Formats: sequence, structure tokens, C-alpha cells
Amino acid sequence: MKQSTWRSPITLLILMSVAMPIAFNAWSALLNNFVVERAAFTGVEIGILQSLREVPGFLSFTVIFVLLILKEQTFAVLSLALLGAGVAAAGFFPSEYGLYFTTVVMSIGFHYFEAVKQSLSLQWLSKQEAPQVLGRLIAVGSITSLVVYSILWLCLEIFQLDYIWNFALAGGVCMILAVVMWLNFPHFPSKTVQHKTLILRKRYWLYYVLTFLSGARRQIFVVFAAFLMVEKFGYSASEVTVLFLINYAFNWFFAERIGKLIHHFGERRALTAEYIGLIFVFIAYGLVDNATLAAALYVIDHMFFAMAIAISTYFQKIADPKDMASTAGVSFTISHIAAVVIPAALGVVWITAPELVFYCGAAFAVLSLIASQFIPNDPRPGQETLMMGDGAAPVEA
Repeated sequence: MKQSTWRSPITLLILMSVAMPIAFNAWSALLNNFVVERAAFTGVEIGILQSLREVPGFLSFTVIFVLLILKEQTFAVLSLALLGAGVAAAGFFPSEYGLYFTTVVMSIGFHYFEAVKQSLSLQWLSKQEAPQVLGRLIAVGSITSLVVYSILWLCLEIFQLDYIWNFALAGGVCMILAVVMWLNFPHFPSKTVQHKTLILRKRYWLYYVLTFLSGARRQIFVVFAAFLMVEKFGYSASEVTVLFLINYAFNWFFAERIGKLIHHFGERRALTAEYIGLIFVFIAYGLVDNATLAAALYVIDHMFFAMAIAISTYFQKIADPKDMASTAGVSFTISHIAAVVIPAALGVVWITAPELVFYCGAAFAVLSLIASQFIPNDPRPGQETLMMGDGAAPVEA
């Protein structure tokens, strides 16, 4: 009985929330310094690399075809193992095309895992507990990240460990945890049998719009905010790691509280606060000339993104339970439509006018703010938006 108590869906989600950041966040913290120091990347190459990284995200809709063969839980664990393998190999290929290759491998694992994890979370959690538990999972990931970045800082500063072994250690631990999940957890059945076809529903249009704008905006933050720290302000790998430590300390402290606030105030108010804050942050990025102020903006920016779980909880409230798996893949594809194009396109803009990159981010935040105002106070099937006539029949492909 004791064994079955800890072998629960929430325990598995927590373990997944530990494994993913060990590999992905270590990769993120090391990447910018590694590509500049070992592969002489400029804004053009980093833009191309990040665009390639997002191609698997764009193809996330294919998850529904994989699920014809594999169960979602199994697919999530295998995707984690692939993520770890790509990260572990990154340090052994310090060249332009080598980095492109390992990045794509890592990204396939990461994006498929994130799509399936989102689907499993919304299936396994009730609508009442979802905001708080999703916030708790972010907090767990943040605690893990704090540990990862602390160890990473020690490896870089104290033990002077080469990039190769830092990448290998992070990726290897992720693969080991994937094996642990594979061997020690039973398969947890879904409460609702999922559709195995690609489905688009007219009544989900607002969710699709919010997802698209979030993906576009997030790319500017992920790609160029961190690159700004290294290229413009000369942050070292260990200093970037300390910055990430601060970020995740904030997430650890605030994430579950943010989930409670979303449950209390509703998705529209939460997203409104996030987008207003992000407008000011992105404009400030374009104007900043002080390294300390830039770091403060980076921390504030990262903290606002924790509120994006409101998009997921909004969808859970309006969706047919059978649509979770299919829509998770579709939504990841939608969020990566702009992500495939933006890094490479704005990488070219970065060479001549870096501030324009961040002003584009502010523009996306403005559009997100406008779209979020269409979320009703009590979203549910048949009342998906404040506009009338959105309960039309599904469009299936």
C-alpha cells in the first residue's frame, strides 16, 4: 500500500518536473558562452540555431500520430531520454553544424515531452486543483534549477570543469531519471479516452491566438535577452548561472502562489497583469545600458512568464476532455509558427539595431494584452469568449 501511495500520477509529474530542467536549463545556461567561446557565433548563427531548435516545436502536432503507437506516458519518458542524450552530446561537437545537430536532437525530446506533459497534467488534474498543482510543478522545477545552477557554478568556478563534462553530466542525469520512471511507475490510464486525430475547433480560437502570441514573445526573451547579457554586457558563464539562480529562486517562492492567485482572480486578470508588465520590460530592454539594470529586467521578465499557466487553465475550463492530447500537440505547433521564423529574422536585425528586437517583443505583448480581454470571467464550454457565436461545431483535419 505504501508503494502505491508514492507511485501516483502527481509523483510522476513531479519527477518529470525535476528531470527536464536538469538537462534543459543546464544547456540554456551554458549555451551562449559555449557558442561564443568555442564556435565564434554571432547574432546570425545564434538566430539560426534557435530557429532550428524550434522546428521540432513547430512539428509538435505530429505527437498525435506517435500516440497511435505509443501511450502518452511512455512517450513522455522516451522524450525525456532523448532530451538528455542531445544535451549530453552537445559539448563534444563545438562547431556550427555540430551544435545545430545536437540542438535539434535535444529539441525533439524537449518539445515532444512538453506537449505530452501538458496533456497528461490536464487529464490527471481536476479543474479545481490544476492552477495550484501546475504552480507547484513550476516551483519543483525551480527548486531543481536552483540546485542545478548551484552545482553548475561550482563546476565552472571552483572545479574549472570543461564545458564537455558539464553538458555530459546534466544530460546523463536526465537519462538516468528517465530510466527510473520507466522501471518504477505503472501506466496510469486517462480518465477520458483521447481523440487520435488532429482536431481544430472554432470555439478554441482565443486559446490559439494567445498561444501563438505567447510563443512569439517567449522566443525574443529566450533567445535575445540571455544573448544580450553575454554579448553587450560581457557576462561570464558563471555570472549567467548566478542570474539563472536568482530567476529560479523567485519562481520557487512565487510559482505556487501565482497558481493560487490565478484560481482566485481568474485568467483574464492574471494575464492582463502579466502582459502590462512585459510591455514595460521589453521597452526597457531596448533602452538599457547598465549591466545590473539589464540583469534586474531579466529576473522580472522571467517572473512574469510564470503567470502563463493561466493560458493552460483557461483551456482546461473550456475544452472537451477528449481534446487534451490532440490540442496539446496542435497548441505547441501554433506557439512555434512564429518561433521558427523570429530568431533567424531578428538575428539579422540584431546586428544593426538590437533595441528593435525588444520593441518587437513589446508589440507582441500589446497584442497579447488585447486578446486576453476577450476571456470571460467564468470560462466554460459554450462561454469560451466574451464574443457571441463561438460554440460552433469542430473543424477536423
